Amino acid sequence: MVDVEAFRQEVFGIVAAIPYGKVTTYGQLAWLAGFPTCSRLVGRVLRGAPATLDMPSHRVVNSQGRTVPHWREQRELLEAEGVVFKDNGCVDLRCCRWLLPDMEAEKTSCPATDRKTD
Repeated sequence: MVDVEAFRQEVFGIVAAIPYGKVTTYGQLAWLAGFPTCSRLVGRVLRGAPATLDMPSHRVVNSQGRTVPHWREQRELLEAEGVVFKDNGCVDLRCCRWLLPDMEAEKTSCPATDRKTD
């Protein structure tokens, strides 16, 4: 059984760490939180997050790169950060997915997001 409050705090901490211009998936968040089968719970946790936390929850998409239905601002926020969208409206996860340091070897270059920010 999942301790929902501990899971919630873990998810909030991970979401807060997603870098500008990158996205992650509900499944990846669940995996990072130690519960790889709880991606739907991640969605519920984020949906119930207080706005006062000012978390970058717009950087979380589904496993296909789809944004939240009926949340038009999510795409606008991601585009403002340089996140690339494919013709089908999904985030291009090949180049915009947040990869942890041990996953960097799998990174595919994406000219639109491979720019210095300093």
